[in-house]
Amino acid sequence: MRSLYRIILTSFFLLIFSFPTLAHVKHYEKLNSIEFDIYRNDKNIGKHIFSFKRSEKQLVVDSEIHFEIKKFGATLYKYHVKGSEVYEDGNLIKFNSKTLQNKKFKYVNLDLINNVFLIDGSSFKGKVPNTFILGTWWNHSIVKAKAQISAVSGRIIEQKVTFLGKKTLEINGVSYKTLHFNFSSSDEKLKKSKKLNTDVWYEEDTLSWIKASFHKKGYWEYKLVFIN
Repeated sequence: MRSLYRIILTSFFLLIFSFPTLAHVKHYEKLNSIEFDIYRNDKNIGKHIFSFKRSEKQLVVDSEIHFEIKKFGATLYKYHVKGSEVYEDGNLIKFNSKTLQNKKFKYVNLDLINNVFLIDGSSFKGKVPNTFILGTWWNHSIVKAKAQISAVSGRIIEQKVTFLGKKTLEINGVSYKTLHFNFSSSDEKLKKSKKLNTDVWYEEDTLSWIKASFHKKGYWEYKLVFIN
């Protein structure tokens, strides 16, 4: 009975949030910045920061991730990403990112050409529908996408989205009424290390990204520092 209830809730929320991507991007027209602290096993290891800049027709979203995993003072793992999304009249038209994962370089170059995304990435090269969503999480449209595009390598991740309910979160003394979703890979044949399994919380009124968590060689959390 609980499974049936969850299926009905999920279908309902995906239905009411099924307006065009354009509406979602314009929904964030007053958003200027988001900053998260990144935690692994309850230890602060880095940050993820977004900045939003606007011109007459374009919105540019710059983001940067950096974290280090250390043990006994020695760096075991170092990760740094810089990316830039460009939207015109609410539609994604370009994305570029560069990632240094320890000493391994990854990248994505994406352009919208004839209403199709052309991707040149370190893990995928080719064309995909413009209904696929860039996996940078801040845009709530991702809850209704069939697949997301890795912002690190360009890999296409087919996804299943499950609505887990409403929850009030207390973060830095501020109370947020949120919508809780789980994102998982719909391709069961993927290796466990490649499978998506991430919980994401969006504020109910603003649809702003508030929190994320997942398990991958430890328990990871994105904890909101500020949003304005």
